[in-house]
Amino acid sequence: MTIPMDCERVAEVASPKEVEDALRWLATRKEGEPLRFLRYAIEEPASQSAVALRSLVAPSAMLSVETPESRAFAVWGLVADEIGKLGSAGDSRRRNTLMAAFRIPPAPGETAWKGTLEDRFGQLRPLRGVFGERPPTTTAPMHKAWKRAVGDLAGCLAGKFASLDEQGWRFYIDIGRAVEVAGDERWQARAASQGAQPVFVERMVVTVVMHRKTALRRITERDIIAREDGVDGYHVHALTGWTHEPEEIPVTALWACRLVASPGAQPGDPVLARLRFRRPLRRGERYSFVSEAFDGELDEERLWINVDVDHHGIAPGRCAPDGRPVTGLTIQIAFDEKCVPEACWWYAEQTEYERRCRPPDGDPHLLPIEDGFVRHTFIDGCHPREDYGVAFRWKSS
Repeated sequence: MTIPMDCERVAEVASPKEVEDALRWLATRKEGEPLRFLRYAIEEPASQSAVALRSLVAPSAMLSVETPESRAFAVWGLVADEIGKLGSAGDSRRRNTLMAAFRIPPAPGETAWKGTLEDRFGQLRPLRGVFGERPPTTTAPMHKAWKRAVGDLAGCLAGKFASLDEQGWRFYIDIGRAVEVAGDERWQARAASQGAQPVFVERMVVTVVMHRKTALRRITERDIIAREDGVDGYHVHALTGWTHEPEEIPVTALWACRLVASPGAQPGDPVLARLRFRRPLRRGERYSFVSEAFDGELDEERLWINVDVDHHGIAPGRCAPDGRPVTGLTIQIAFDEKCVPEACWWYAEQTEYERRCRPPDGDPHLLPIEDGFVRHTFIDGCHPREDYGVAFRWKSS
């Protein structure tokens, strides 16, 4: 029987078994990434990929005004999101097996996923405590987990296909793009230090509100991926350091986290501030949270807004057509209308002296100041143990 491409009809007839067959076909490809096959299936409806993946890609036809690339990102984002939900139920075997099957980053040991399904399952063997107290000598535990996990995933996807409307599908486009960036082998973050926070940042948006020449408020949105099991929070710092009482620290948890502050190790050390998550994360799990820091030193003149990468790096920056940052590090500053700098520029991996030097006219690092606002998204990824930011030169008084 020929199944029509009409999305409502597909939602009725695509059984979990049909979805499972498509997932198994996708997982056993060794010559390319899953996203490539999904896109090709949409672009070439008469291809082998389209026939094999029909139950996965046909429901995305609801996104009729979107490009094949965006539709493929939506399907890919939905698959990745459902894998994350299966893992949140506490079964790390199923979650890790599915991540390996569909090459969802991160691969163990910061490596790239291998070509065959058997080799990818082999990469899971060193994971501590996942497939037994000691690393297994074969991939039999992975195959056993895969047999159950792919069926569970197919059931979840079939239910989603039957219920998602156009707006619901759009939600997954950005998720799919973020997964692609996190696993993009064209850019790999350098090795993090031993004490680095065990997260990789897919998206960080730093919004700074200036008062005169001081960064009065700094709101930071973060979308992260846990690099190990049990990640339950993120260390943050007040804008100028805080050595007073912990309960008075000028840092606020705004979304999906709560602030836990404690005194520094030695007298005079800054207060330690940690944003606790709503639950501990498992390796590969995504999480979003928002915090804010205040600067009460209104007489202190700021010369830059800096981001210190004390974790496993930040993904390369990509923006939607409307300029909204989808991935990467974005710094946006609202200057006081009475104190607008004469020049702004972005810097990356520079010394303090270098970032103070204004680039010459025409240099691509210079940023336009429009109505007192400036924004920059770092196209290249941000490496651990480096600094990135926006510097400015104030007008002479």
